[in-house]
Amino acid sequence: MAVPHLVNRIRFTSSLKKELSKKLDELAKETRIAKTRLLDEAVEDLLKKYDKQ
Repeated sequence: MAVPHLVNRIRFTSSLKKELSKKLDELAKETRIAKTRLLDEAVEDLLKKYDKQ
């Protein structure tokens, strides 16, 4: 299987606490919003919090 070419995104590897991962999965399913988009929003909120926009 070929790796898709990402134009506006970068691929990175990380890890989450098991309970956070489960809650993220549930939120994505309930809202029908991709986990990638939810993670974008979370990082944007953190950057605002620390005034790093």
